[in-house]
Parts: sequence; C-alpha cells; structure tokens
Amino acid sequence: MTTRKPKVLWLQGITCNGDSHSFLNAPEMPQLLEEFDFVHHPLFATGCSLESVVRETCDIDILVIEGGLLKRGFVRAGMESFELIARYASIAKKIVCAGNCASFGGISRKLDNRATGAIYCEQEPAGLLASYASKIVNLPGCPIHPQWLVYVLQMIRHGKNIALDELHRPVEIYGYTVHEGCTRNEYFEWKIDAKGFGLKEGCLFYEQGCQAPFTHGSCNKTLWGGVNSKTRAGMPCIGCTEPDFPSTNLFETETLMSIPAKMPLGVPKRAYLTMTGIAKAFKIERLEKKKF
Repeated sequence: MTTRKPKVLWLQGITCNGDSHSFLNAPEMPQLLEEFDFVHHPLFATGCSLESVVRETCDIDILVIEGGLLKRGFVRAGMESFELIARYASIAKKIVCAGNCASFGGISRKLDNRATGAIYCEQEPAGLLASYASKIVNLPGCPIHPQWLVYVLQMIRHGKNIALDELHRPVEIYGYTVHEGCTRNEYFEWKIDAKGFGLKEGCLFYEQGCQAPFTHGSCNKTLWGGVNSKTRAGMPCIGCTEPDFPSTNLFETETLMSIPAKMPLGVPKRAYLTMTGIAKAFKIERLEKKKF
C-alpha cells in the first residue's frame, strides 16, 4: 500500500530568495523529494508552474511562505502575491513561515513599513494572516537554517505535535539562546573581548555587538553545514530570529556608563555587574596571553 505524500506549496512574498537557497543546502534534500510532493517551488522543477498555481486552485497540505507580506502592490504571475498566499492559507493544514520576513516582517518591513509577517510584526502584533494563527509555525532566521525546516516538515509528516513559544516558534529550536553552545563563552565569563571580526579568541558581545545572549536559536548546537556558526567564525550574532531584526545598531553594544544597556536574557543587572567586577579582578593568563 502506497502512503500518500504530503503536498507542499512554496510561495513567496517580498524576498531575496535567501531562504530558498538555504533550504536547498539541506543534506536531506534527496530524501525530502522522495517523501514530499512539492507542488511548486520557485527554484527547482515541480509539477506546477506559478502561473498554473494562480490559474487553478491546487490541493495542498503544507504551505511554506517565504518573504514579507504586502496587501497591495506586489504582483506575481498577474495576481497580488498576498491574495494568492491567502487563498492557499485557507486550504493548507499547516503553514510554515520560512525566514524572518515571513515570520515578523524582517528586512522587508524596514524597507516598506506596510509589509508584515504572517501573524506578527514588530509594531503591529497582528500580521496579514493572523486569522490562521492556529495553523502557523514561525521559523525566523536570515536566512532560515535548512535543518530547522527539515525538522518541522518531518514533524508535520509524521503527525507529531510541535511545541511552540509565544511567537509560534518551535521550542525545540528556539527554546534557548544562541549564546548557549557558543565556543567563546569562557571569554564572556571572564570579560575578555575580541578586538575585531574573524578572530579565533575573545568574546564578541561587549565590543562587537554580538546579539547571542538575547537571541533565540540553535545556531551553536545545530551548526551550519554541520561545521560552523557565525560566532565560531568570528562574526557577532545579528539577532536574526527576533521580531526586532534588523536593529539599527548592528555590531554595536549600547552602553550606559560602560554598562550594557541590555542584559543577557534572564540575568539581573545586579548579578551581571557583580560577576563582571569579580571577573575583571582576576588575570587569567591562559586566556589573556593569546594575541587577538
């Protein structure tokens, strides 16, 4: 007996294609193409063109949305992009928002403040697909980590419940911060700062604006390509899984009298100042002797 494959439709709003390109790097791609029926995807051969998806209403199970949503003024294949997405949102059993723009508005919203995420955007909690919130799984990132999308698609395929946080992000992926698992944590604890990008040692938080202590995601646990992450490569986390991304002061930690204005998640200011004072009172030769 042949098991029916879940039918996946991938539609785009305002996007740079980054999430699509990232998804194509998933090592499981050959397996996914066997286990799912991709009705349409903008970057690889599928059974239906975008024009046929517009012309006829296809039967689908999962709608993947990439890019920010604009109610009017963004036309694809002769139809307003949002009208097409809303049509299939009403049919789909599950809706997956791939990337920060689809989830929260992201860079699309920074460029055009009429753009929103599906059910959320920074300044207006209700996005354009808020009425379908019960179906929606947000997977913010810029771009999305391919393994995150593989995980969610497989959970849906097997009928598994996906525990979500208050922003509809899977807790399994976004239940901890990017700071957790960072190979530079010892430098953070002893307040030894990196003096630039691309260096192997030193914490990137205080002087380079790393957002990892208050950004949710498994980037330092589920490594990109199985080998790396931004902070491992010496680049500060830019907070791309959060609703306020992109911030206006990337690569800069705002301070008030040399104290970070924003504390790491769950850390009281008094505790941070106490631990900082203690750390700076000691000289850790093993760490400080390295030139960075």
